[in-house]
Amino acid sequence: MATPAIAPASPAEKLISWAIQSTWLLWIVGGLYIAGPVLGWGLATLAFIAIYVAPNLAPADRPPPLHPAIHLWLLGMLAMLVILIIGHFQNDLGIPKTIKSSIGWAKGWALMALFPFAGAILAIRPEVIYRAICRLGLQTLLFIPLFLVAPFIGLPGLLYVSPLKIVGGSGPEYFAVILYTLEPGAGTPRWQFFAPWSPAAGMIAVVHILCAIEEKDRKWKAIGILAGLLLALLSQSRLALVALAIVWPTAYGVSRLREAWVWFAVAPAVLGLGMLAPQLHALADHAVYKFTSARADSSRVRAALGRIATDRWRNEAPWFGHGIVERGPHLVEYMPIGSHHTWFGLLFVKGLTGAVALVVPMIASFWMAARLSLCDPVGRVALAMLLLLTLYSFGENLEILAYLYWPALILVGIAAGRASQAYGSRPINPA
Repeated sequence: MATPAIAPASPAEKLISWAIQSTWLLWIVGGLYIAGPVLGWGLATLAFIAIYVAPNLAPADRPPPLHPAIHLWLLGMLAMLVILIIGHFQNDLGIPKTIKSSIGWAKGWALMALFPFAGAILAIRPEVIYRAICRLGLQTLLFIPLFLVAPFIGLPGLLYVSPLKIVGGSGPEYFAVILYTLEPGAGTPRWQFFAPWSPAAGMIAVVHILCAIEEKDRKWKAIGILAGLLLALLSQSRLALVALAIVWPTAYGVSRLREAWVWFAVAPAVLGLGMLAPQLHALADHAVYKFTSARADSSRVRAALGRIATDRWRNEAPWFGHGIVERGPHLVEYMPIGSHHTWFGLLFVKGLTGAVALVVPMIASFWMAARLSLCDPVGRVALAMLLLLTLYSFGENLEILAYLYWPALILVGIAAGRASQAYGSRPINPA
């Protein structure tokens, strides 16, 4: 029997559903990079209002208590701003650059706290997010034929850069409408769709697949998963394929740890892994070699960027970093030092204090989601999203892409709100 339609009810749900389903329209006008921060700060404002008026509401209508993990996200991302200001001051970067970087913080790191905060406080059902993403998947399936034929019928790769780039950003790629790019050296087409580059498209594709898996309506589930798989495959992101193989099975396994059959299944598997350890080690080494050699130049540049970033962090600015990214040498094709890796970027730009400001709320959120996953499906989803973010933190700068993967952050917040109820006075139904 078909699942009844899931209509957004609260203002927050309507905003979220509209924003997700308007992704392609926003991409066409170059507005995605603007819409993400506006939505994040708008939802956070609604959450602050909900907290403010809560004492005047009946107890059943009040938002749940704020989970400690959300407190840590808010404190950690606020610390990022303080660290940013200290780093700019220590490196004599001046007031204009400090203001510009602070605006960048509001469009990046701040969103990593604001979206979970909104998800934890506001009345947002995860099912609304799942359905909106599946509806977006239907649009994606209609657009994909155009992307596929574009390089073969003479259409240009870059159609235009939106005039909205005047609002500022890390580069024109955030406002560019691109049908395809050509792989350097090979000359084969590669697609990035509504993301600023192809690996980012792969990341968003995995977020969409993880949501579509939870959709109850079989038709929409199939559409959402198919669209996500096509995005992941056509982006040719190696990390996306690894994430598809690891993230959901791991989250599902953790969510079933209360069931005896899991332990009976794990015990012989662990024994087998111990007996086959040398062979598995050799297989892992070969897999890593194949992974890096698939795009040897890209892997070489990323490794060199990491070495330069850590060496300069350790020797020049260990505590508060250099304040901003810097243009790299010819060895790394002039790529910015501090890019292509969240942790190397944090160490170089914000020092050890910046890395701690991210790792603490991440660990707290993992613990929250893993516990909740034992009794609520949204905990499993949140755990999967956190695993995905962790995996991609070694290949992308997470803060730069928060304007795209924000549904994952909202789901983490929803899980935190459910956890406050599950371990408080309002129990929830088991998975």
